[in-house]
Amino acid sequence: MPDLMQPILDLDNLNLILDNLKLGIIAHTPERIITVFNKEAERITGYSKKEVIGKDCHIVFESPFCGGKCSFCDGIPDFSSGSKEYPLNIVTKEGSARQLEMTVAGIISHDNIFKGVLASFRDVTETFNLSLKAENISSFAGIIGKDKIMQDIFRQIRDVALYNYPVHVSGDTGTGKERVAYAIHDISAYGNGAFVPVNCGAIPEGIVESELFGHVKGAFSGAIKERKGRFELAHKGTLFLDEVADLPLKTQVKLLRFLQEGSFEKVGGEKKVSVDVRIISAANKNLKKEVTEGRFREDLFYRLNVIPIQLPPLRLRKNDIPLLAAHFLKEAEQESPNSVPQLADDALDIMLDYHWPGNVRELKNAIQFSVVRSRGSRILPSDLPMEIIQDIDLSLRVSDRPRAQQIISPKGKLDIESVKAAIKKTGGNKSKAARVLGVGRATLYRFLAQNEETKNYVDQF
Repeated sequence: MPDLMQPILDLDNLNLILDNLKLGIIAHTPERIITVFNKEAERITGYSKKEVIGKDCHIVFESPFCGGKCSFCDGIPDFSSGSKEYPLNIVTKEGSARQLEMTVAGIISHDNIFKGVLASFRDVTETFNLSLKAENISSFAGIIGKDKIMQDIFRQIRDVALYNYPVHVSGDTGTGKERVAYAIHDISAYGNGAFVPVNCGAIPEGIVESELFGHVKGAFSGAIKERKGRFELAHKGTLFLDEVADLPLKTQVKLLRFLQEGSFEKVGGEKKVSVDVRIISAANKNLKKEVTEGRFREDLFYRLNVIPIQLPPLRLRKNDIPLLAAHFLKEAEQESPNSVPQLADDALDIMLDYHWPGNVRELKNAIQFSVVRSRGSRILPSDLPMEIIQDIDLSLRVSDRPRAQQIISPKGKLDIESVKAAIKKTGGNKSKAARVLGVGRATLYRFLAQNEETKNYVDQF
């Protein structure tokens, strides 16, 4: 007669179950000694159980497995608020890069004693790569975009996050340089640290060095106590130097020295201060031109521009306008206790024809303005900001064109041949092609986004 009180699972059966999970599992003690490492963890990391069981997590992986997001770098963590979830990039034992989705939870005994950590993770590298290849990703790390040029940006963000190389993000005002910088920070090993943005052009020249590097007591009149600068505040995190082209030449020298040595001196101080900081810079000015004209040091330019990322203006990624508009409308709905109007097709047509000098930031402002101005369930052309309406020649709208000039297919739906014919007739002008076809610009943009053949045909013009 079997003993009904005998535990159903012994240690061997438990390990068998863990080895059959499609999640990587790591457990370790409060002292970081690894006690569980299943087969999926072996497959993803390239390390075997024999190499890791009974060893310190930080030692066996030659650094914290979670990088800067490690919960054990500053003592025992607090899991009272629940588990922690975050994206994570790792380098396997063989040196290949993998992108993971990580969940970390505390192991708490019945008598409420902390016994260690259980981490589960899933390898999403191939899924992400396939989605990028198929251009199926509409957002990544908080950035919205499905246009091919944005898919390339997503790849760059994913790739550079693995390495602590300086990144320089360039692009027009309002293209989202700070959002890209934060995305790199968030999925990198420094993501658990602070993200410290600094607008270099907004700091008065007389105090910029103190703002960045801090000062000691008595360094100058008014320095009544020692103060940390932005570099120290960003320790174990990311310092984002926005509008870096506006830094005074004297401060550029000190920044260059930090990039070379990893340390600096506070204003008025003699002691070297070392910090572990990832540097991401940005500018809407052309840094090469600034170097040529003597306003920016050439050696600093090469130090900062190790990994360049160029963000496109919104006018070059108009296929993303419907997606961005829908996103900002959803944000407005979450922030408002009232229902939010939807964007009418003719209003979207006007937005697609606008040149957006303020880029994504201007689009967001336009949506917010229109939500407040609208009095019905739809945002109409008259609800849009005046500068957008005035910029469009409403006399050329499709409703004012005679049907005899249209070459739309007999069923009233777009097809590849009729779209190609309209594109050819208008010399690649998509707005004019939409009028020729008798459809709204939004309809044509959606069709081009979904049909690679016609999109490539347009790109030839």
